[in-house]
Amino acid sequence: MTLVPPMPPVSPTTSTTPATGELDLPAARYRVEALLTEFLDHKRTEATAGGLPGEVPAALRDFFDAGGKRLRPMLCVLGWYAAGGAAPAPRSVLQVAAALEMFHAFCLVHDDVMDDSTTRRGRPTVHRAFADRHAEDHPGQAADRFGASAAILVGDFALAWSDELIHTARLSPPQLLRVLPLLDAMRAEVLYGQYLDVDATGRPSGDIERARAIIRYKTAKYTCERPLHFGAALAGAPPQLLDALSAYALPLGEAFQLRDDLLGVFGDPHVTGKSRLDDLREGKHTLLIALALRDVAPGDKDLLHRLLADPHLTEAEAAQIRGALTACGARAHVEDLIDQRRQAALDTLDTATAITPAALPHLRCLVDTVTRRAS
Repeated sequence: MTLVPPMPPVSPTTSTTPATGELDLPAARYRVEALLTEFLDHKRTEATAGGLPGEVPAALRDFFDAGGKRLRPMLCVLGWYAAGGAAPAPRSVLQVAAALEMFHAFCLVHDDVMDDSTTRRGRPTVHRAFADRHAEDHPGQAADRFGASAAILVGDFALAWSDELIHTARLSPPQLLRVLPLLDAMRAEVLYGQYLDVDATGRPSGDIERARAIIRYKTAKYTCERPLHFGAALAGAPPQLLDALSAYALPLGEAFQLRDDLLGVFGDPHVTGKSRLDDLREGKHTLLIALALRDVAPGDKDLLHRLLADPHLTEAEAAQIRGALTACGARAHVEDLIDQRRQAALDTLDTATAITPAALPHLRCLVDTVTRRAS
């Protein structure tokens, strides 16, 4: 499921600009994707003209072309609108929204290297694509090393270019003063969250609080809270509005990650675009696994400790793990937690008088899209 449906190609008779005052998220998504395409095509042309490897920006272009929900840029636009910003959002706001998607690409490309994932959005991950493409020049294990190294550099470019997109968005000095501290905070939060995740991977336990900290810092804050803050800050939001958006966004972001954890084990790979063995083979310390290790029967606990984090885990063994996660109630517990956080986000909207009323239906609709998705 995508956040908003894909937009058709632009033609002389196709308008992607809504009437003034109306928020059109599909049009905003289209414009963000067009900005990313324009930016990366320019970077490729610039690199080629300078005798530099144009396949680096091309790899990011391919990464974006593979799909994605574009959740973060759309939340940025919604933050702008929630704080009273005019619709359609100006190019400066959309460019900041595009920067958040570029930052997300940095996170995913590096995450796939750290997790040694082979697929993302139904295609080879960036490091696998580089390894396969250069296998002839780097035979054997050297191809894998080259692929990982190249992907790390591609992720570095995405991080640098996300910063460039913000600094070239022609923001006013007051807007920059409001946005740059958010940028610093977001980068630190997600990197600390990633560190917590890496540190716990391979040795899952019943530590519920550690699993919740990973969810909050690796996903919830940079997926939902900070993008809303970026858009609202650009519109000059007061602190009380940012607080209201946090009260909505944090439970929503936690529900997003909890759903992702379920899909990573129980989802259909043809729909999710990624393996449902990766998290189990890596021994990810998710809340799903932590709850199971806390509550599972002794015999199944031994099974989980024996099979989790086995890099050679088979599908039949994974089915045993899924059975144990279901039998002990961990799967149902996570579903209940998703419902609780979904309701908490909706309840916040019922009392958030600081949020522009016209934005509320869009924020409510987003709750279902995020928490009841299949991919």
